[in-house]
Amino acid sequence: MFELTVKTHFAAAHQLTMVSQKCENLHGHNWKIEVSITGEKLDSKGILLDFGVIKAHIKNIIKDLDHKHLNDMPCFEGNPSSERISVEIANRLKELIEDKNVRVSRVSAWESDNACATYFPD
Repeated sequence: MFELTVKTHFAAAHQLTMVSQKCENLHGHNWKIEVSITGEKLDSKGILLDFGVIKAHIKNIIKDLDHKHLNDMPCFEGNPSSERISVEIANRLKELIEDKNVRVSRVSAWESDNACATYFPD
């Protein structure tokens, strides 16, 4: 089994509901995103999937999140937690990957240097 990981980042604001009072206030993060792709077989060139392809897909997803008020985006159902951000990125990436020999294995959304949520798609 092989795993490729790509890191990127974006900045955005959000307000969480039904959590601690502090996080219910409008605030922002500089999220660091880690996306991992797995697969069992390398292609004829000896790669799982070109890093450039992964980076291009991630760039297209992140541009929709960067410098936004995430609560305004319907995909987060009004509560854009790090968990929901991870799920949204994973689901969108799954739709973009054309190679059926690879899959999204995990997406981590770091909201700070010491706190992240990781989603492991089925």
